[in-house]
Amino acid sequence: MPQPRDPEDAERPAGRKGKKNRIRQPLRQRLKRDKALLLFCLPGVLYFVLFFYLPLAGNVIAFQDYQPFLGFKQSPFVGMANFTALLAEPEFWSAVSNTLQITAIQLLLYFPAPIALALLLNSLISEKIKRFIQTVVYLPHFLSWVVVVAMFKQVLGGAGSVTTLLMEHGVSIGNVMTDPGTFKFLITAQAIWKDCGWGTIIFLASIASIDMGQYESAAMDGAGWMRRIWHITLPGIRPVILMLLILRLGDILSVGFEQILLQRDAVGPDAAEVMDTYVYFHGVVDGDWGMSTAAGLMKGVIGFALILAANKLAHRFGEQGVYR
Repeated sequence: MPQPRDPEDAERPAGRKGKKNRIRQPLRQRLKRDKALLLFCLPGVLYFVLFFYLPLAGNVIAFQDYQPFLGFKQSPFVGMANFTALLAEPEFWSAVSNTLQITAIQLLLYFPAPIALALLLNSLISEKIKRFIQTVVYLPHFLSWVVVVAMFKQVLGGAGSVTTLLMEHGVSIGNVMTDPGTFKFLITAQAIWKDCGWGTIIFLASIASIDMGQYESAAMDGAGWMRRIWHITLPGIRPVILMLLILRLGDILSVGFEQILLQRDAVGPDAAEVMDTYVYFHGVVDGDWGMSTAAGLMKGVIGFALILAANKLAHRFGEQGVYR
């Protein structure tokens, strides 16, 4: 038997049944209504404006023969001369080569390390053991690079404990801390030791969001732990992996300024000079502000282009990426 029609439905316009007309409040009333929330966000907004957006105006130095005592307005404009001189300098291309080599090694060795560690921690049955191991692997993240480099020197240096122990057994590995041939692998190992545990946080959170019913169904169907990881866990955290990979590609020309600066003199600029140290020594130390700013601007533009390209590629494969 048909239900009686609601008389209010007849008064609503066609196509808008069940929706109430909303009157947009004026801006002043919305600001007053959300005053507490806006004040709460104000420190964060000011931080990004003061330390990220306003300094972007300093990129004009890349197109000037900048002199600090003349300032932005009176320093002569030279157009693209700084970029031309930069591209013609062999030291710049050596820094680019070292940066790309270190980035490639870190993408192959460092980027998968937190994922593997998160999978191992998630496989532990005892919660107490899991929390203890998580606490232990998180701690190195809070150590400064000065402390980390000093610890590695005490272990792998010429008089380090491991080096001395191996020499007593007839094995000589030399001074690993001053070997240019192993330097790129050394700083990758330092980064893994320091930040691998901290990097597992986001992957563990992503794994925790996977429906446990999928694991139970797979186990009932006879799937082993390896198949459950391959067909359930990894597909479940794939969007997070792709998002972090895209962000890492955008930061491909930044491989750790402080870490490398502390060890640059020990192995020499030929092996340890990267984009960040090149900008520091040519800009801050040598006072060539225009060329160093041009190098920094090129690094930012290349990183931004890589983010756009990688995000577009993720969309082609049906993933969300960093943004839509």
